[in-house]
Order: sequence, then C-alpha cells, then structure tokens
Amino acid sequence: MTNQTATRDYVMNQTMLRIKDPQKSVAFYREALGMTLIQQFDFPEMAFSLYFMGYPGPDMPEDPAQRAKWLFEQPALLELTHNHGTEQEDMTYHNGNEEPRGFGHIGISVPDVYAACERFESMGVKFIKRPDDGQMKGLAFVQDPDGYWVEILSSSGLKKLILGE
Repeated sequence: MTNQTATRDYVMNQTMLRIKDPQKSVAFYREALGMTLIQQFDFPEMAFSLYFMGYPGPDMPEDPAQRAKWLFEQPALLELTHNHGTEQEDMTYHNGNEEPRGFGHIGISVPDVYAACERFESMGVKFIKRPDDGQMKGLAFVQDPDGYWVEILSSSGLKKLILGE
C-alpha cells in the first residue's frame, strides 16, 4: 500500500455526462433513480449549464453559497452538462458501449434489484438487461434519455455473484 498522507482528504466527487435535453435527463435521474438536483449552475456567456445530482444526506446547506462549497466536498455526484442548443439538434452522444467502446456505465446500488426493476418497468424505463437475463443474474442495466447505461445492483446480489453464495 502506498503512503496516502498527501491524498487522505481527496474525494471522488463527480462523474460528468453530457446531456442533450436537461428537462428529460434531470427528470429521469430525479424520478426514476430518486436523485436530488442539488445545484444548477448556468453559464449563459459560455452557453452551457451544469446540473449536480446525487443522494444528499440531511446536512445539505440551504444557503446557496454554503451549498456550493459543500457540493464539491461530497462523494459520488453526477454532473450533467448541457451545451445550450443541443436539444434542438439532430444529434446524440456516444454512450461508450458501441464501437469504439470507452465509457461503460454508472452504477446505482439499491436494496432490492427486482423491486427496483418492477418500478422501472411501471415507469416505462428502457432496459438494456433485466435482472435474470444473461449469465450475470441479479443485476440490471437501464438506459437514460441520452443512451447512457445505468447499472442497477445490490450488495447482496453481488456477493452471491462474486463469491458464488
């Protein structure tokens, strides 16, 4: 193990995804996945907006300035980046799972994959893989409005998969 004194206060803060239509994407992450829109930053002079989403605890500050500082200290946030005007264009973002492959997915842990997927089904969420499809049982992949894959998993399900229990 390396000496981590210099990096002990580092935090894996965010993963950024480019989105075409913030109304659709923010709604998907809020409604289907239960995330909170923590803060939105608009940069009209540079024609883009940032939407920070996640699962904040009860300590999220109400004051916007304090919240902005707090935001960049949190682990595992999703930064949705919208370049203004893309919602009007006939374009799509590469999801990384088609050739050439690159980015694969983000992962969301849930208590019960099957219950979560029943809920997604009732909401009309698009599935890439259902929990019992393929060789890897007990995990699923759904797709967001921009085509990015979201893995739905539980720690108990992965324990069974990895340890064969």
